Amino acid sequence: MLLALLLCVVGVLATGALYQLAGSYADRRRFQPPGRLFTIGKTVLHLHQQGNGRPVVVLEAGIAATSIGWALVQPEIATFTTVCSYDRAGLGWSGRHRSERTVEEMTGELLRLLQSAALPAPYILVGHSFGGLLIKAFAVKYPELVSGLVFVDPVSLATWSKCSDTERKRLAIGASLSRRGALLARLGVVRASLALLMSGGRGISKRIGRTAAGRGSAVLEKLVGEVQKLPREVWPMIRSHWSQPKSFLGMAAYLECLPASAAEVISMQLPPTIPAVILSAGTATSDELAERESESKRNPASRHIVFDGTGHWLHLERPDAVVSAVREIAARSKP
Repeated sequence: MLLALLLCVVGVLATGALYQLAGSYADRRRFQPPGRLFTIGKTVLHLHQQGNGRPVVVLEAGIAATSIGWALVQPEIATFTTVCSYDRAGLGWSGRHRSERTVEEMTGELLRLLQSAALPAPYILVGHSFGGLLIKAFAVKYPELVSGLVFVDPVSLATWSKCSDTERKRLAIGASLSRRGALLARLGVVRASLALLMSGGRGISKRIGRTAAGRGSAVLEKLVGEVQKLPREVWPMIRSHWSQPKSFLGMAAYLECLPASAAEVISMQLPPTIPAVILSAGTATSDELAERESESKRNPASRHIVFDGTGHWLHLERPDAVVSAVREIAARSKP
């Protein structure tokens, strides 16, 4: 009886692994990267470029998001200038991260990517959430390469640099669940759950997720909720990315580097010559709004706008606001 049960378990795991291998092979053939791949250090980074003209706009996604997340913003910016989004190491079409995720390493990888792609400076940098932390660091490190910044509901540096025990526990749980997600992805569980969720089979996928991943099932549902704000044609691409172990391992690494990154960047002061627009979601906390207002007041070339009735993924709910802010900065920028 025990042997039969063991053989049954092995058979199920093997079937799941084969399902994952077959699905990954099909995804690679079906979803080719829309942009170019560049070898940067020990990894490969994907950069998607559209439009023509200067200044070049660079889109920096949130902590576990990819270039696809700018699908509502990038084509609009491409109507009046060159714009590129990219996937940080470990995410999207980029290769796995091969080095520690530090501010120095992440901003350095972006610089080398832009240089490899022969994209002329100065740049307008647009950063959502964790991406806001990175574009601020980039502007401070390389001010001569930046003509303006647009922050899209940026992560709170004050909150994460101090990082209470509760917040650290949240991050540790998130990283642990991400690594569990990588294991489940290898066994085809994530692929099956996402396929069911995106096809409307929410009840079945919830039961699969709760049985296999416990609290991790909520991560899948949250991902799908945000994906559904994007054009339907990109859903399968995002599903294919999040069916890969690499994406979960990447997310774990970025979650773990957040406190140290915030602690490093909070002491940085933006040069007063670099204009910035800070866009806040209606769901931003009073502390977050106060932090952003303080940031805008320190820089006479900056301003802060709050959009009532919007959530953290502001660029999916109000892409027009992001495009308008980029136009504003572009008008003030010198090619």
